Amino acid sequence: MAKVVVAMSGGVDSSVAAALLKEQGHDVIGLMLRLWSQPGKESENACCTLESVSLAEQVARRFDIPFNAVDAKDAFRNTVVDYFLESYQQGETPNPCLMCNRHIRWGVLREHALALGADFIASGHYVRLQRKSSGEIQLLRGFDRGKDQAYVLHVLTQVQLRQSLFPVGGYPKSEIRELARKFDLPVAAKADSQDLCFLSGGDYRNFLKEYAPQTTQIGEIVTRDGKVLGEHQGLAFYTIGQRKGLNVTASEPLYVLAKNVTSNQLMVGTADELGSREMDVEKINWISGEAAPTPFRAQVKIRYAAKEAWAEIAPTGPQQAHVTFDTPQRDITPGQAAVFYEDEICLGGGAISSSKER
Repeated sequence: MAKVVVAMSGGVDSSVAAALLKEQGHDVIGLMLRLWSQPGKESENACCTLESVSLAEQVARRFDIPFNAVDAKDAFRNTVVDYFLESYQQGETPNPCLMCNRHIRWGVLREHALALGADFIASGHYVRLQRKSSGEIQLLRGFDRGKDQAYVLHVLTQVQLRQSLFPVGGYPKSEIRELARKFDLPVAAKADSQDLCFLSGGDYRNFLKEYAPQTTQIGEIVTRDGKVLGEHQGLAFYTIGQRKGLNVTASEPLYVLAKNVTSNQLMVGTADELGSREMDVEKINWISGEAAPTPFRAQVKIRYAAKEAWAEIAPTGPQQAHVTFDTPQRDITPGQAAVFYEDEICLGGGAISSSKER
């Protein structure tokens, strides 16, 4: 059996992952990442609370698993939090989970795991792995499509995937809950975390007001032809395609079309003006390790909760591509990830850098 380090968070999925691996006879070690949080507000965060640590320790004791916490505060602050703030300062909408998975879980934690002599690291993500006859590891969507997390793991490389295990990826979430009860885990009824882990109280607005106040400055709401309709409360508080919360009067519903950081203006327009068929994607990670040599068709997700849409992906460089959708997409948002799929297989993805008029 293998030596496996499990990234434990005190949640249901990672706890069941550890239990399953222990039941299979592996030599299991639990590690919890201690991440940065706002000074003085640690108890309000979504992870790394004293309660989460206590629950993870209880699970580890239940299965006689060695358990330790890994200090990743500085790395998390300098990598994930700084990226989060810089993205908003550039008028983008970031996804910090991607940076955390790439640089913290499969960076800092992986380094600690290898130092302990681990053969694999494991997590409670809902994805599956498949090895091709060539030796290539494919990243597959989770069995439970409602919980599938291939979108946030498209950043992993072949080396990282070869050293990874995802024990819960082949189960529906309901069965994971049943397993937690079967294993008599103290986390069996714990709710899933929905908020960004480093935000006190889960409110990114207050966080930005404190750490990036320039993103929360009042500015003009304008139409495409420059007509001023009102004031926005800070560009960071709006996203492409948003309709609610604009507080402007118009003869028909208006939506956010674009954000201009230079002029601090929020551009709005009608539903007919919203959407695009084309976008550019950069910093692409091709999971196979090789960029596609020619244009190809695939399904594309432009945010975690979005439905896949068919498109042609035309590589324009080793880590760049131009994407043309079959139908216009209403909420292409710079800073979010575009992830490519071939049925169950996640091919990779990158950051949306721009969209084109339809």
